[in-house]
Amino acid sequence: MTRVVLQELSKSFLRGQEEKKVLERLSFALEPGQFLAVLGPSGCGKTTLLHILAGLEDYQGQLILEPRPRVGYVFQEPRLLPWLTLERNLAFALRRPDGAKVQDWLRRVGLGGYGRYYPHQVSLGMQQRAGVARALLIEPSLLLLDEPFSSLDELTAQQMRVELQGWLAQTAATVILVTHNPLEAAYLADRVLLLSRSPARVLAELEVPFPRPRDLEAPELWQFARSLVRCLEAGA
Repeated sequence: MTRVVLQELSKSFLRGQEEKKVLERLSFALEPGQFLAVLGPSGCGKTTLLHILAGLEDYQGQLILEPRPRVGYVFQEPRLLPWLTLERNLAFALRRPDGAKVQDWLRRVGLGGYGRYYPHQVSLGMQQRAGVARALLIEPSLLLLDEPFSSLDELTAQQMRVELQGWLAQTAATVILVTHNPLEAAYLADRVLLLSRSPARVLAELEVPFPRPRDLEAPELWQFARSLVRCLEAGA
């Protein structure tokens, strides 16, 4: 598990001769094993924040990740290697061959018996399951989720959200989810970080006041999700 601390973290990109600020003095702390959802408008810098946490972008300010994390990353699209089977896509993430571990995770995400299929031979939902399994089988201490279900139809996405709770119960990772979906944030996370329009600043940080397991159809969950939308609207 990894502790995450951001202090006055900012990020800018150069567009020709112009500097465009994307993140503006973000500060928050996440204790080991906690699940944080990051909610904000399109283009506000949420994915850039994940890239920084994954070590893919530089930044200004302070970022503390302790101990140094093993990072699992689930992208908006599955990003499987099309020339490899599903089981070989998972094995590619391991430092040493471990066929038993690959087959175990394929079974956990409902892909038992599909290991020798290529990505184009299975549905998008099944590809995304493989992407989640690839991130989890390395036993990450920091798991980054970038709108992992946004490319799926809503029925499949709802099923995947429910199943993700079960998969995450099998890991001790600290989790950061980027999402546009306030109900998804309320259903999955311990806390929700609300970001403004670009350049993103912190509007609010809220505890999700419901014990687990949660019911996606619970009226109080929908009401809390609606309160997140009102906070975003007020900060727009």
